Amino acid sequence: MSDPRISVLVPAYDEAENMPELFAELAATFAEHDLAAEVVLVDDGSGDGTAEAAEEAAARAGLDRAVVLRHRANRGKTEAMLTAAEAARGEHLVLFDADLQHSTEEIPRFAAMLDEGYDLVAGRKVGRYEKHFTSSIYNRLARAIFKVPVRDLNSMKAFRADVLAGLRLRHDWHRYFVVLAHAQGYRLGELNIDLLPRRHGEPKFSGRRRILIGVLDMVSVWFQLAFGRKPLLFFGTSGLTMIAAGCVTGLAALVLRFGFGLGYRPLLTLVLLLVVGGLLLFVLGFLAETMAQLRDEIEDLRRDRSGWP
Repeated sequence: MSDPRISVLVPAYDEAENMPELFAELAATFAEHDLAAEVVLVDDGSGDGTAEAAEEAAARAGLDRAVVLRHRANRGKTEAMLTAAEAARGEHLVLFDADLQHSTEEIPRFAAMLDEGYDLVAGRKVGRYEKHFTSSIYNRLARAIFKVPVRDLNSMKAFRADVLAGLRLRHDWHRYFVVLAHAQGYRLGELNIDLLPRRHGEPKFSGRRRILIGVLDMVSVWFQLAFGRKPLLFFGTSGLTMIAAGCVTGLAALVLRFGFGLGYRPLLTLVLLLVVGGLLLFVLGFLAETMAQLRDEIEDLRRDRSGWP
């Protein structure tokens, strides 16, 4: 059997109830559109027998090209996506949620856009849905910060396999996959897709804690993209600003003491705090520059070995 052209990556956590319908609909879509495709599902530490249900459903659906992998513990969607991508054989990868909130009929549409020359295609959820307001605020903020040419960062996606090979995703950074790809100069496209009601099980990404994590991750990604290559720009500028503020405060303290006979010890404490803090930030910037240089050298070696641009 020849290698598939499309690999559908399915991270799954406690989704056993959705497995029969998921594999049946994937098989039907592959057959209807004559897709040379495979399914790579990763059971991310489920406790409900998702992996076993997936294997049974794949066999029942007649999907010969189906791989089911397991994480011993729940590691997160990003790690599950990376595990699936590592095992995938297709040149085009499609990230598809196990909850069937998107139609499998979207897969050939995404693949067609990749054939048009796009490196990554992001789905844009249309219509009304439960977290529409929160999602819209998050996406607008992300677009304003990162200047990405797509309107939905956290939905169904399709991309060439070498795009993921050239990126390093940390925990929960699947939400910023589009941002990181855009920063590397990959060509991005967008498709409007329907968000369907969840059929079985409970949502895995909800609650105020997820909003806080998303915001903190956004700050982390912004910092890495803005200052990751030149951290001294941030730490050095901040340190010099604090040192300058300490000097100005010190001059003010001297004028008050010798010009007006007013001694104010907390002012001297502030001077010391600003100057010492500024010096520490500046030194931290130099150390961060050294680490950035080492990272660049390691990435150059990895490029030479893997051949990715």
